[in-house]
Amino acid sequence: MAGSFTVADRVRDGGGVKPAPPARPRRRGIGWAQRLEIAVLSGPAILMFAGFVIFPVLMAAYYGFYRWKGFGPPTDFVGLDNYRTILADTAFHEALLHNGQIVVLSLLIQGPIAVGLALLLNHRMRGQSIIRILIFVPYVISEVIVGTAWSLMLQTNGAVNDVLRSIGLGWLAEDWLANPELALWTLMLILTWKYIGFAVILFLAGMQNIPEELSEAAAVDGATYWQTQWRVTLPLLGPTIRIWAFLSIIGALQLFDLVYIIWGQYVASTAGTSTMATYMVAEGRNAGNYGYGNAVAVVLFLISMLIALVYQRFVLRRDTEGALTGGR
Repeated sequence: MAGSFTVADRVRDGGGVKPAPPARPRRRGIGWAQRLEIAVLSGPAILMFAGFVIFPVLMAAYYGFYRWKGFGPPTDFVGLDNYRTILADTAFHEALLHNGQIVVLSLLIQGPIAVGLALLLNHRMRGQSIIRILIFVPYVISEVIVGTAWSLMLQTNGAVNDVLRSIGLGWLAEDWLANPELALWTLMLILTWKYIGFAVILFLAGMQNIPEELSEAAAVDGATYWQTQWRVTLPLLGPTIRIWAFLSIIGALQLFDLVYIIWGQYVASTAGTSTMATYMVAEGRNAGNYGYGNAVAVVLFLISMLIALVYQRFVLRRDTEGALTGGR
């Protein structure tokens, strides 16, 4: 009776008797068959990654401690002298500054333009498919073709200045490639024309995943078109924008081909368009000092990796955590 009175009293007070928590199912370990299957499927990819990424990075770090001409085993050990030279070289400082400017300008110029074009192309209109193809075509054209074509058009006697003179705007004709005040903006024009299509297609794909019911609900609540885009579309497009920004930053840090094709190793430094990658080739391979070039490659790798880790830690963290599943 005492026990019954106690239970009833607890129920009356709202305490009740808590049921025992359900037993968690035991997780089955991975058997040897599953491990073998994982090894067979992932083994070739791991070997390719180790052979073409990890091993070259380790070898570059090794050769960076030597003064090496590229023939035979390295014997002239210089320790950290190559890295000291890199950090003290004003040409490398200028190249690093140019990379930083390209990163910032790419985000500020390409991002808004790509978002605006994606919003425009997200509606049904005549010739929508053709417009998408025309915007995306420059992205799939080889950098060699793009660099050669633009270098010919932007010369002093090139097509751009000829068109300006023919329409009476000859006073606007400039040396678009060699003028230090214009060369960087010329490079940004070419980069925007080349890579804007990738950003537009990426943003369009992100918009397709946004439920139309949200825009309809906003319209029912009295929101205008631009209010809907600003408060519904853009916030939900945030993960896609952050991924594009990450790819744009890494690509700008490693920019080489277009600059080297259009400006070359000598004009790029005087015109203010040199990058860390062009500096690496000019001071390494072209100068016959492969050890120094490998040291520059290691510095470029470390800078890119540091920025990537910081970006993932503070910017992409919310997206990666939201994508993870499983209880804790």
